[in-house]
Amino acid sequence: MDASVDLIMALRARLEATPAVMSKITGIFDRVPEQQRAERNVEFPYVSLGPSVSIPADYDCVMGEEITIQFDVWSSGAGEAFGSVECRKICDAIKRALHDVPLSLTANALVTFNWEMTRILDDPNPAITHGVVQFSGEVETP
Repeated sequence: MDASVDLIMALRARLEATPAVMSKITGIFDRVPEQQRAERNVEFPYVSLGPSVSIPADYDCVMGEEITIQFDVWSSGAGEAFGSVECRKICDAIKRALHDVPLSLTANALVTFNWEMTRILDDPNPAITHGVVQFSGEVETP
């Protein structure tokens, strides 16, 4: 199994099993369904999988990859959602759920997995706050 797919599946399962994350969002999407996006009927706040990058990280006779994964947080509404507070709380919950967590992968072995950064961005739609939480990990591959 591709190391990035293996890691993403384990990370998503970890987030879905973390009440501190799931109690704050309506769902986690690999990609928001086009129809929902076009009709703007996706319920906020939610998390979507952002870009990922895999580069070789071979050591001696062990094959591996360094994988960077991004989760995007989308928030909109009144109260804390109007500003960036709701988005910041969700980003923090994701960071706490995934930073340096030991995960079992299906076909590969996770060596390290660490939080790299959180960024809060203005969205072209002024009613939406966009958060980015980025992680980097090393995976040994068979």
